[in-house]
Amino acid sequence: MATVELRFSALPEHVRTARLVAAAVARRAGVDEAVLDEVRLAVGEACTRAVGLHLSHGVEAPVRVVLTDEEKKFSIEVGDETPTTAGLTPGSHPDVDEEPAAEGEDEMGLAVISGLVDDVEVTTSDTGGRIRMSWPTAPQSLLP
Repeated sequence: MATVELRFSALPEHVRTARLVAAAVARRAGVDEAVLDEVRLAVGEACTRAVGLHLSHGVEAPVRVVLTDEEKKFSIEVGDETPTTAGLTPGSHPDVDEEPAAEGEDEMGLAVISGLVDDVEVTTSDTGGRIRMSWPTAPQSLLP
């Protein structure tokens, strides 16, 4: 099981780099070429969401992206370090000054990810949120 871990400052300009790295590692792991655009888009949405949460809540920690090539699947986990409180739905983060539009954008990003990825899991905890996405890979013997 090969793993690549990427950490970047919560700045929008770093999202593009995360997308490019994810696509390159997915291609190397054996994800079908026809699906690579979906990988790029889903990673872009997840990273944009994490960057937005960090910026809106003053979190200075980096956004974390873990790319893992498992036996028959390739998975990507995007983590933010924006703490949540009990009883909130995954992805919702309380903020007294938060505008309703920001919450709607967060939900829209999760909807886009769910539309792009069949296997997606969104979790939150006291230490932050996590979006885990995975795609099937071709057997290594079929790769050039």
